[in-house]
Amino acid sequence: MQRDEALGRLRARGFSEEDAQRLVAHFAEAEARGKLGHGFSRIAWLESLEVDPSAQPETIEAEGSFERWHGRGALGYLVLDAVVRTQLADPPERSRVVVCERTFPTGMLGCWVRRLAEGGLVAVLTATSPPRLGPPGGPKVAGTNPLALAIPSSDGAPVVVDVSMGAVTHGEVIAGLATPEQLVPFGGEQWHKAFALALGLQLVVDSLHREDGYGAVLLVARPESDPVPALRATGIRLPGS
Repeated sequence: MQRDEALGRLRARGFSEEDAQRLVAHFAEAEARGKLGHGFSRIAWLESLEVDPSAQPETIEAEGSFERWHGRGALGYLVLDAVVRTQLADPPERSRVVVCERTFPTGMLGCWVRRLAEGGLVAVLTATSPPRLGPPGGPKVAGTNPLALAIPSSDGAPVVVDVSMGAVTHGEVIAGLATPEQLVPFGGEQWHKAFALALGLQLVVDSLHREDGYGAVLLVARPESDPVPALRATGIRLPGS
């Protein structure tokens, strides 16, 4: 699928021109980074969901170092896009925790933290999803619950880490690049480590929510130092490069 077709299908679904452009920009970045499970394959998946294309997220608390957002029926992509734009327009004095309720699907988390780091902020983001991971032979009790981090750098692009707790992502299953049976905690015989992270991140998000549903928690902060150039000078390939 090409960008123009993707835009046309989102417009036909009822999304505004502005929101359609934001969604396509996210999918196009995923495609460019080789993350096809988060790319244009998501269009058909979104068409299968019951969504209100006119819904808009809302800030329901804003106290300087803390914000609470509610999706109000908007796609999680658009909630996080609004959150990122707000943090860049009004960065914290030092740090801020942002809790996003009813925020799903959230897409490629690395995209959101990268934008924040490009704007000079350290960012840590996690998000929950339907239960897709569990112990071998046990029930599915945790989402793939990715964790993304981004650190700005004075000598070039930020360092971006974006890790799903699954051996494959649900997006890869949607795109036909993996089977549901392959969606297990990563690590092989050490699967319990990824599973523990998935459960821990899920409980962090759920404990900060005031209602049921999937969501996200973001930490943004102004950096106090610039550690990336020294690492880059070693010549190793850094995450997100």
